[in-house]
Amino acid sequence: MVEQTEEINLNNQAARNIFGKQDQHLTTIENEFDVELVARGNIVKVTGEKKNVETVIDLFNDLNEAFNKQGRLTKKEIDYAIELAEKESISINDLYSDVVQVTNSGKKIRPKTIGQKIYLDALRENDIVFCIGPAGTGKTYLAVVMAVNALMSNQVKRIILTRPAIEAGENLGFLPGDLQEKVDPYLRPLYDSLYDVLGNKKVDELLEKEIIEIAPLAYMRGRTLKNSFVILDEAQNTTKEQMKMFLTRLGPNSEAVITGDITQVDLPHRGHSGLAQAEDILKHIDGINFTYLTNRDVVRHKLVKEIIDAYEQEQ
Repeated sequence: MVEQTEEINLNNQAARNIFGKQDQHLTTIENEFDVELVARGNIVKVTGEKKNVETVIDLFNDLNEAFNKQGRLTKKEIDYAIELAEKESISINDLYSDVVQVTNSGKKIRPKTIGQKIYLDALRENDIVFCIGPAGTGKTYLAVVMAVNALMSNQVKRIILTRPAIEAGENLGFLPGDLQEKVDPYLRPLYDSLYDVLGNKKVDELLEKEIIEIAPLAYMRGRTLKNSFVILDEAQNTTKEQMKMFLTRLGPNSEAVITGDITQVDLPHRGHSGLAQAEDILKHIDGINFTYLTNRDVVRHKLVKEIIDAYEQEQ
């Protein structure tokens, strides 16, 4: 084997971030790609087999550019960039180049995983998208982000977010307040996503004007939803009849996103889930897309992925 050596000059701040504490990321890269790395200041010398050296140089370039866009890279992001460099044709920089929306606080929202990128592209290309995957993968949040984007760019006139009010082992009747106050806890994740993207003041204003509507699924019956971006969340807790009812509400110039996790069905019989049945009934229809996120797409706390893995192994 003929070895070669190449050097790469990184941004000074990027170098400190990318190297990690006690050069832990450099050690990981050496082990994963069978190369030798020598870092002096912000310059890295890479020695090894030609193909591996070229891959590592490309990886450092991608990380350097991603740092310049983000201002900081977490250990999880760097580890994911290394994983992409090993196995995928897409780089971490390809993901971070896709800015979907800028939040009220100025944060740029980008896909963080390949699965999320595929999901966002499906939302751009289809009128009805089902997104199925475990907790923490951004299914609902990214749907809300795309809905806000469509509203702000005048592609639609309204955002409608809905969930089935399934009690998940808790007794709805014992909660205080009127019907709206009883169901609001089930709709809170939808409010939270909106508040994060638009800010509390703007969301409250749009809710008051009924440009944004958040309501239980039962409120959708008998309606035609025109010029709207409609999101059905927690769809694993719909029945077949409820799913059909929801999908047939869609009117002209509207699109729908249906999100859910078929491993967390709260219905009395898991096999009766309208989301699970929709996969078999609708998968052959052009214009309806099914996107699947996995444990690899979990973007919550690093332990969430391990928790999901542990429960899957128990089944």
